[in-house]
Order: sequence, then C-alpha cells, then structure tokens
Amino acid sequence: MATKKTEDAFSLAFDPSNFTDSFREFAEKGAAQSKEAYAKMKTATEEAARTVEATVESAQSGTVELGLKAIDALRANAETSLSHMEALLGVKSFSELVELQTAFIRRQAELAVEQAKTMQEATRKVAENVTKPGKEAAERAMSNLKKS
Repeated sequence: MATKKTEDAFSLAFDPSNFTDSFREFAEKGAAQSKEAYAKMKTATEEAARTVEATVESAQSGTVELGLKAIDALRANAETSLSHMEALLGVKSFSELVELQTAFIRRQAELAVEQAKTMQEATRKVAENVTKPGKEAAERAMSNLKKS
C-alpha cells in the first residue's frame, strides 16, 4: 500500500499534460515577445535609415547652395575687378587714379562684408537643415522612452 500512495503522490505532482501546457504557454509568450522586440527593432532601424537619408539629402543640397553662393561671390568680384581695370585705362591724371583706386578699395571692402554675411547666413541655414532630421529623431526617441 505504501507503494500505491507513493505512486499517487508522484502522479499528482508531475502531470505530463500540465508540463506540456506550461511549456507551450512559455514558448508562446517567448515567441510573442520576440516578435514584438523584432517589430520595435525593425521600426527603429527604418526610422534611423530615414533620418540618415534626410540628413544626407540636406547636406548635399546645402553644399550645392553654398557652392553657388561662392560662385556668385567670385563672379561679382571678377566683374568688379574687370570694371575697375577698364576704368583705370581711362585715367588722365594721378589724382584721378588715386580717387578711382580709393573708391574701388572701399567698394571691395563693402562687398566682402556683404558676401561674408550672406555666406554666414547660408551656412547657418544649411547647418540647421542638416541637423534637423537628427534632432527630430532624438526628440521622437525621447518621447517614446517617456511613454514606455
């Protein structure tokens, strides 16, 4: 009889159907968690790729814009210098030469200041546009962390 009680106690404590159900439930939870983690990782990776793409596009268009501004500045300087050379060819006196040269230097200084301001503003704008996608992505990430 002692054997019968031992068998009953063992069979109650270790029921293979309960073990199978528990293992299945554990496996299903693990699979669901893995799918959820994969979906989050995939979304984060896609967002990061979009952020990098937007940053590269902004940098590229900004570089083109800055290049065009530099070309405009060089063109303006070349045209001013050529006009000044033409004017120098028509000089009739030394005082006229000094007056012409002084006006040219003053105009070049003003033009240089104006061009520097234009380039500085364009550079600031390009920098803002380049950093904007990364800044927005960081804000979204912080917002998502706060929600979690």
